[in-house]
Amino acid sequence: MNSILHILNGDATAYSFEETGLEGDILVWREILSQGPLLEDISSADFWNIRSEWIRQTFNDTSDNYRGKVVNPLEKLSEPYDEINLWFEFDLHCQANMLGVLALLSKKTDLSAPAIYLVCPEEYPGVEDFRGMGQLNSEQLEDLYDDRMRLNEWEFTLASQAWKLYVNGDDTSLEKWLDENTFWGNLPSLKAALQAYLKRIRFNNNGLNYIEQKLLDIYNGGITSRLEIYDAFWQTEKIYGMGDAEIDIYLKRLVDKKMISL
Repeated sequence: MNSILHILNGDATAYSFEETGLEGDILVWREILSQGPLLEDISSADFWNIRSEWIRQTFNDTSDNYRGKVVNPLEKLSEPYDEINLWFEFDLHCQANMLGVLALLSKKTDLSAPAIYLVCPEEYPGVEDFRGMGQLNSEQLEDLYDDRMRLNEWEFTLASQAWKLYVNGDDTSLEKWLDENTFWGNLPSLKAALQAYLKRIRFNNNGLNYIEQKLLDIYNGGITSRLEIYDAFWQTEKIYGMGDAEIDIYLKRLVDKKMISL
């Protein structure tokens, strides 16, 4: 029997996934590479040490908890699977994590051995305001699996280029690359996510990036409680895939600049 690994984009997906009839081991990816400092060499100890320290400071977590929940599960990537399925959605949060996983796989796996597939829904029939696979039940996840896309050398090359540009954070180089690439193969959600990232790393005359300005506009429009700000932001900006804790990073910056009071 072939050995199969499913890399899931979070615990919300894992909850329903465990009820499916799909065979294979599960690795839950719990990092948020859409935020915080990065290094290009994701397989290095320095990369994970920097991430651990940032998570500790930003979310008041512990290094031991980070290692147990994030780093230790990655040991599965060194095992000789015949098939690896990546379950990541269309938004920047998931696409950044997907790029990190692909970068890590290219370092830790003999890519000639496993067949690597991507499950990447942008919507699901009958589910209004689709935001993620955590909304779906086990049967719906099995349907997504049936439509998965195989990633080949071309997609890995594209992802490698995207990862390097993403980590470097040079908006001019990234914009040029996005304009020059017209074919995205089986990475159909990557361009829109990186375009959202491009907006985020640019700053306006007020010294604010796109997300900060959007949150300030929501606040100045009369929505001043955190929960209502979250909801208003999600209505138009689900491309970022941000949870409460991530939005709080940007709200804190506005508070520190004395632009809002929460």
